[in-house]
Amino acid sequence: MEDVSKEMETERLDGVSNEMKTVRWGVFIPMFLLVSSTAILGIFHSEDLISLTKLFFNWSLQNFGWLYQIVAMVSLILVGTLLVSKFGQIRIGGKDAKPSMSFGRWFAMALSSGIATGLITYGANEPLIYFGNIYGELNKIGVEPNTHATAIWALGRSFYNWSFIPYAMYTLSGLIAAYMYFNKKRGLSVSATLEPLLGKYAQNKIVADVIDVLATLAIVLGLASGLGTGLTVVATGLKIAYGIQITTTLCVALGVFTTFLFTFSSYLGLDKGFKVLASIKSKVLYFLLILLFITGPTIYILKSSTAGMAIWLDNFFLWGLDTGDIGGEALTQWWTLFDWAMWIAYAPLMGLFLAMISYGRTIKEFIIINWILPSCFALVWFAIWGGTALFLQESGAVNLVQVIKDNGAVSGLWAFLQHLPFKLGMVIVPLILVLSLFAYAVAANSMTTTIAGMCTKNVPIGEEAPGYQRIIWGILIGSIAIIMSAFGGGEQGINGIKYLAACGGFCVLFIFMLQLVSIVKTFFYDKPVE
Repeated sequence: MEDVSKEMETERLDGVSNEMKTVRWGVFIPMFLLVSSTAILGIFHSEDLISLTKLFFNWSLQNFGWLYQIVAMVSLILVGTLLVSKFGQIRIGGKDAKPSMSFGRWFAMALSSGIATGLITYGANEPLIYFGNIYGELNKIGVEPNTHATAIWALGRSFYNWSFIPYAMYTLSGLIAAYMYFNKKRGLSVSATLEPLLGKYAQNKIVADVIDVLATLAIVLGLASGLGTGLTVVATGLKIAYGIQITTTLCVALGVFTTFLFTFSSYLGLDKGFKVLASIKSKVLYFLLILLFITGPTIYILKSSTAGMAIWLDNFFLWGLDTGDIGGEALTQWWTLFDWAMWIAYAPLMGLFLAMISYGRTIKEFIIINWILPSCFALVWFAIWGGTALFLQESGAVNLVQVIKDNGAVSGLWAFLQHLPFKLGMVIVPLILVLSLFAYAVAANSMTTTIAGMCTKNVPIGEEAPGYQRIIWGILIGSIAIIMSAFGGGEQGINGIKYLAACGGFCVLFIFMLQLVSIVKTFFYDKPVE
C-alpha cells in the first residue's frame, strides 16, 4: 500500500486531496444506531432478537431461494466470461501502473481476507454431517447414509458449496470496485460501483448513503456471525479436547480477546497489521494441508476426492438450480442457500478490500488470484480434511458422527483432530484452537478497515480511514458476536448466529445484483478505460 500511495500521490480523487478526512455522517450515524441497537437488544432481550432473526431467516430463504440460485449461476458465468475475454489485459490503475507487492504476498492477503473460520470449522464437519444425515440432509434425495457412496457424495456437495461459485461473488464485487477506484478515479465505496448503471443518481448523497449503509450493515452482521461461529468452535474444542465446560463467561472472555486482537491489528494498519497476520495465517494453512496429506490416508484422499469431483460436476446444475423443492430444507436451505446469503453479505465490502490491494494487476490476474486459486485451495482443503475425517469414520477409528450428534455441529472437528495418526492431535489441537481465533481476526481486520473507510470522507487513494473509526467498529462487531454466541444456541449450536448472517445477506442481495448489471454495462456496453 505504501508504494501505491507514493506512486499515485499526484493522482488523488477529485476534490479529495486537499480536504481533511472527516466522518461520513450519513453512513456512520445510521450504522452506529442500527448496530448499537442490535447489541443492546441482544443484551436485554436475546430471545426476542433470535426469534426475530429466525423469522427473517426462514422468510428470506424460503421466498427468495430461487433468486439466490440464479444470482449465483449468473456470477459464475460472468466471471468466467471476463477471464477469457479481451478485457483481461486491462490493467487496474492504468497501463503504466506497477504492482506494489509480489504474487505470493498478494494471494496470501486475498486468501486470508476471504477465509475467516469457515474452512477450519467445516472442512471436516460438513462432510461428516452429510455422511451421517445428522440433521436430515439426505431425507429427500434418495442417498443412503453411512455408506462409502455417501462419503463420496458428501465430498462432492462440500466442493460445490465452497469453491467456484462463492469466490465468483467476491471476485466480481472486487473487480468493479477496483476498476471504478483506480481507473475511473471514483471513491472507494459500494455506491461508486453502481455509477455505471445509475449514473448521477449514484452520486446523490441520500442514494449513496442508503446503498453504503445497507452494504455495511450486511458485512457487520456477517462479521459478527463469523466471530460468533469461531467462538462456538473454540469453546466446543476446549470442551471436547480438555473437558472445559462451555459457559457464558468463557464465550465472553474468548470474544473480548479476539475483538482486541483484530481491532488492534486494524488500528496498526494494513502494512503493519494485516500483511504480517495474513502471511502467518497463510503459512499455517499451507503447513496443515501438507501435514495431513502426508500423514493421513493419502490414497483414500486421492480416490475419494476424485470421485467426489465426479459427483459434484454430474450434479452441478441440479444443485445450482434447486430452491429447496429437490434437496429439502435441511440440505438446500440450511447449507447451500445459507452459504450464498453469507457470501453475498460479505461480497460488496470484501470487494472493496480486494480492490485496495490490486493496484497494477491486470483483470485476468485479478480473477486468477481471487477466483481460481482460492477455489482450488478450498477444493484441496476439503479433499484432505474431509477425506481424512470420512476415512476415520468409515474405518471405525472413531464415531465422529455420534460426537456431532452428542455435542453439536462443530464438535466433530476436535474429535477428528484427536484421532489423527502419530498423535499429531497433541500438537494440532492447540494450534487449531489458536488458529480459529487468529483466522477470524485476520479476516475481520481487513473488513474493519474497509468499514471505517466507508464511514469516512475524503480518503485519498492508498490511504486508510482514521484509527478511531477502526476501533469503534471493531468493538461494535465484537459485541454483537459475543452476545449471539453466548445466548444464541439452538439445535446446531449456532442457529442464532446463522439467522443473523442470513439477514445480512438479504440486505445486500439486491445491491449485489445491481453490481452484476453494472459490470455487464461497464465492460460489454461502455468503452472500458485502460
